[in-house]
Amino acid sequence: MLGSLRDISRINNANFQKTSVFLSLCFLVFPLFLVAQVTSSIDSTSIKIGEQITYKIQVESDTTNLVVFPEGQTFMPLEMIESYEIDTTKLDDKLQLIKKYGLTQFDSGAYTIPRQKIIIGDKTFFTDSLKVEVNNIEVDTTKQGLYDIKPIIEVEKSSSNWWKYVLVILLILSVVGFLLYWFVWRKKPLTEEEQIALLPPYQRAKLALKKLEESDYLKHSELKEYYSELTLIVRKYLDEKVYDHSLESTTEELIDRLKLLKDGNQIDLSNETIKNLETILKRADLVKFAKSKPDVALAELDMNTVSSEIDHVKEILPEPSEEEKLLDQQYKEEQERKKKRKKIIISIAATLFLIMLIIGAFSIKYGFSYVKDTIIGHESKELLEGDWVRSEYGFPPITISTPVVLKRQDVPLPEELKDKIKMTAFGFEEKKNLTIAVSTTLLPEGQAEPDINQAIEGNLQTLEKAGAQNIITKNEKFVTPNGAEGIKVFGTLSMPLSEGSDKLIEGEYTFLIFNAKNIIQQISLTWRNNDVYANQIVERILNSIELKPAQE
Repeated sequence: MLGSLRDISRINNANFQKTSVFLSLCFLVFPLFLVAQVTSSIDSTSIKIGEQITYKIQVESDTTNLVVFPEGQTFMPLEMIESYEIDTTKLDDKLQLIKKYGLTQFDSGAYTIPRQKIIIGDKTFFTDSLKVEVNNIEVDTTKQGLYDIKPIIEVEKSSSNWWKYVLVILLILSVVGFLLYWFVWRKKPLTEEEQIALLPPYQRAKLALKKLEESDYLKHSELKEYYSELTLIVRKYLDEKVYDHSLESTTEELIDRLKLLKDGNQIDLSNETIKNLETILKRADLVKFAKSKPDVALAELDMNTVSSEIDHVKEILPEPSEEEKLLDQQYKEEQERKKKRKKIIISIAATLFLIMLIIGAFSIKYGFSYVKDTIIGHESKELLEGDWVRSEYGFPPITISTPVVLKRQDVPLPEELKDKIKMTAFGFEEKKNLTIAVSTTLLPEGQAEPDINQAIEGNLQTLEKAGAQNIITKNEKFVTPNGAEGIKVFGTLSMPLSEGSDKLIEGEYTFLIFNAKNIIQQISLTWRNNDVYANQIVERILNSIELKPAQE
């Protein structure tokens, strides 16, 4: 942008010199009496920042002539803050008209009030330009005390519906958390089967015999079911305390194993016990497989015999050693750890499923990329959805809405141009994702209108100097929402990822250039390609631009 302004300034400087010579010749030719009809003056040539001066235009004219005084902001770089009523005095056959204006400036420096155009009848007259010095206000801290900076005032943000989504998510999480607690982590009351399973083998066997005794198998002559339950009880007890393959062994295999254990002095079973168990097991095999039907009394006797033999087995079994107790305790703790791991796995799986379900639902509604950028974060998205600022920059002002406040930029100018042009620039840069720049340049009064093509060429050269390549350019007419017309230059380019980097990224750019009289106003935007949020930011910025014409 600076390159374009320098080029424009050099061209306009040459035009300004030619125009000055032309105007000097014209003033020598103009009749002196015409100049005498219009005079201008100010009540002070030196003011402080923000102080008002009175600019007066005095006109003498025939009573039949219509006099038109300047209106609007025609006193730039000074700002008109008040326009007074015309004071009219009649002198013989002429009228003396005095028009006053209240002017001010809020930046220190030396300024020139430009010539003002007055129309008298069908002729046009110009006043002389006047110089004004605007001085800083010096504060004497010895007489005026210093005060602390005022605290930041909190401003309520505009309401939105984000809290509804948070409430729904919290509600779903609460429901899922309750279900996990109720069905997974809650210590549930033990069922009767679970309570029985926790009893020692001997107590489980005796309790099972008691339930068998209270059953209706014998009343209904259901001997097969009765003997099946009876042999299962004794086999389970032997499987846990004597021989760990008792359940899947046949009767002969089980009896042979018991005899072998007795002969090996591994268990002190009596011959009578082994004989009784063999008799009952064989009788049960006949009932189950040969449809034998013993008397009910014999069946009851067999159950009493089993109960007694279980007692005998318990008596001969040695007490568990400390090592066995420790192993048993370790086994129980390992089982508890397995249960806990199972609960944790179920909880994690349910949580992940819930998260995927929520992400899927929001992805269907808003799109996966939007959900991903919301969770992970995206610089352009944060700018787009943040609190935007609408402000005026430069004078005449450029009104524009941006994601953040644009900061004033110092633009160095050549020494020969510092006294001839005034330039203000504001900008913002978010790495290479998005850059925004706004500038206003005031050229010397009376020179030719700036060449827009030169301004466009200067902007493109500035991009090239910054390392941009493969610049594709298009241009079209651009009209702001309030009707200001300018040129829009836009296209694509490849720009360095960072300063001095050889890596290029694809991007887009847009320049808006407005010119009127001796004013050049520019808005420059560059952003990464394929960034949907940056595209929305740029569109929103372009739709917000308003220019205040100088004559308003």
